[in-house]
Amino acid sequence: MIAAATTALLLVAGPSLAETLTAGANIGNVPWEFQDENSEIVGFEVDLLKKVADRLGYDEVDIQNVPFNGLFSAVQSGRIDVAISSITITDERLQSVSFAQPYYDSDQSLSTRADSGIAGSGDLKGKTVGVDTGSTGDIYSTERESEWGLAGISRYEGLSPAMLDLAAGRIDAYVSDIPAVAYYLKDKPEMKVVERLATGEQYSMMFAKDSELAGKANEVLTTLKDEGYIADLHEKWFGTQPEATTSTVEVREMPKPKS
Repeated sequence: MIAAATTALLLVAGPSLAETLTAGANIGNVPWEFQDENSEIVGFEVDLLKKVADRLGYDEVDIQNVPFNGLFSAVQSGRIDVAISSITITDERLQSVSFAQPYYDSDQSLSTRADSGIAGSGDLKGKTVGVDTGSTGDIYSTERESEWGLAGISRYEGLSPAMLDLAAGRIDAYVSDIPAVAYYLKDKPEMKVVERLATGEQYSMMFAKDSELAGKANEVLTTLKDEGYIADLHEKWFGTQPEATTSTVEVREMPKPKS
């Protein structure tokens, strides 16, 4: 009877032994999830997800490379358990998926070649802007296409191909999340961020709508913030401690749709 009771408690406590957490990520999204020189998938969110999975009792994490726009259908269909890729929490997205509490505050950015003559969004008339398909940068730029007087918007599946086209002059500027772009350009003086586009975004892990796993991950994130683990990750990947008032440090409510 004692052995049976112990087994029952283990089953309630967490996943069965050797259970794998299946995650989707848009690999190449530095410094969040990308391949290092040994072809290992590394990054801020990779470290964080593995820590959350470990605290939840998972034996391993299987990270699958999924284009950003495909992450939403992948979690909704159950093909993956969780998605990471600096995914912004929005009320529209909360209608069909769930997020754990945020762990990073961000804005969009406008980057271009250093010799482009573009000093900000006011100089985009007649220019072509690159964005990541389905991203908040895509939404932001599409809403301002007429205001900016754009010649067009080119859509990409990730930062790297967009930056290659920007360097080659196939697009004039690129709108995307500022931390990833700033990290990518830190050793590329031929390109630069010319404007921070204030959007007040927050990133988190994304799950199927009302997933039980989302709530469990949310609780672990609270613990990791209290322990200072996520702040230490910020210092590891960005070289600085986060501000004390950001969602990287402060415990926040689990996001709920407004309506």
